[in-house]
Amino acid sequence: MSIDVLVLNTAVADFRRPEFVFAEKLVGPGGLAKCRTADMPDYTQQQYREWIAQSSATAGGPGNAAPLIARAGLKVAVGVCLGKGEFSGLDAQGRFYHDTLTANGIDMSATAIHPTLPTGTTYIYDKPGSERGGIAYFPNANNEFDFAHFRGAVDRLRPRIVYYMYSGLSDRGDANGGRDLAAFLRYCREQGCVTIADSHTLTGDPHGLIRSGKPVPEYGFLDPLLPELDIFFTSFDEAQMIENTLDKPRRWQDFDQAENCRHFLQFLSGRYWIGPSRTRLFGVTVSNGAWHMSRNPAGAIVGPVKTESKFMAGEVIDLVGAGDSFRSGLISFVASNLPAFQSGSIRFDRAVSMGNLFASLFIKAPLRDRYGHIYPYDKMAAVVASDRHWKTIEELLRAFE
Repeated sequence: MSIDVLVLNTAVADFRRPEFVFAEKLVGPGGLAKCRTADMPDYTQQQYREWIAQSSATAGGPGNAAPLIARAGLKVAVGVCLGKGEFSGLDAQGRFYHDTLTANGIDMSATAIHPTLPTGTTYIYDKPGSERGGIAYFPNANNEFDFAHFRGAVDRLRPRIVYYMYSGLSDRGDANGGRDLAAFLRYCREQGCVTIADSHTLTGDPHGLIRSGKPVPEYGFLDPLLPELDIFFTSFDEAQMIENTLDKPRRWQDFDQAENCRHFLQFLSGRYWIGPSRTRLFGVTVSNGAWHMSRNPAGAIVGPVKTESKFMAGEVIDLVGAGDSFRSGLISFVASNLPAFQSGSIRFDRAVSMGNLFASLFIKAPLRDRYGHIYPYDKMAAVVASDRHWKTIEELLRAFE
C-alpha cells in the first residue's frame, strides 16, 4: 500500500460559539491557550452532539488540511489519537472528527483510541467580523502521541509526504525537548518520505512578545526539528517569535516586512540547512502571499523571494486554518510533482501559489461547507499557471467550471 500524504497529530473538534468569550480572556485576541483536561468546561456529550447538529463544529488540526488534499484527488491518510466513548467506540467529538474525514475519502486506519482521555477539543470565540477569536485548546488524547504506533503506520502506508501538526502542542510529541519528534521525522526521511511540520501561534499578544524579545519556550522544540524538515512555512508573527527564541532578540520594528522575512529565512537556512544536500523549501506567509527560500540537491540556493497571491478577492469568513490550508495546497503541488521536487527543478513559485489558492478558497468558504471550494488538482493547477489576478471570488470560482 502507498499513499501520497500522511497527516499526523492534533485531532481536534473545534467548537465555535459566541458565548465562548472565556477563550479570548484566557489568551487574548487570536491566540491559543493550551489547557489541562481537568479544566475543561463541564459540557455533556449530548451538548456536543447538539452543537455538531447545529453545524457549530468543524474538524481542526488535520481536519483543516487532509480533506483539502483529498478533494484535490490525492491519496491521504490521517494518524491521530481519539477518545473512547459510546458513539460506535468513540466519544462525540471523536465520532464527529472520524466521520468528517472518512466522508472526504481519507484513510483513518492509523487511528489510535485512548481509553481514558477525550478527543482533543477546542473552544473558539466566534468573534464578530473577520478577526480570529481566542482559542482555548484542550489537547486531551493528543498529548499521548505514540511514536511507535505511528512509525508502524509509516511502514504500512508508505507515504510520499509526512506532515506533522503541530510542534509545541503535545506533551508526548514534544518530549525530550523535541528530539523525539526530530528522530521520528528523520526515520521518515530515511524511508524516502518528504517531511514537513509546523507550529501553531502560541500567544494572543504576538506583537507585545516580539517587541519585548522574550522567548516562547514551545518554539524551542523547533531547534532539533528544523534540520529534519524538507519543508517549513510559518506566519510572519511566528517567524519573529521563533527567531527571538532560537537566537538573540532582534528589533524587528526597525525594519520593514520584506527585510524581516529575508533576515529570518537567511537565519534558518544558515543554521539548519546542514548535512548532505537535498531539496529544501522554507518560507514565511504574509497577508498577500509568501516569502520563500529554496535549495536544490547540488546546494544552489534561490531566494529569499516573494510570491504574491493572485487570489485576494472575496470576503474572509473565518481565518482559523488559514496556515493549514496554505500548507495543504503547497503539499498537493509537491506531491503531484514529487520527482521535480526531489531533483530541485520544481516551480517553487507555483507550489507557493497553489498554497495561496487553497488558503484563499478555504478562508472564504462557508463554515457549513469548509471544503466545498476545493476542486480537482488539474483544475487548480491550471488556475495557478494563469497570469490572471482575480477581482472577485465569483470570477475565481467560475474559473473551475
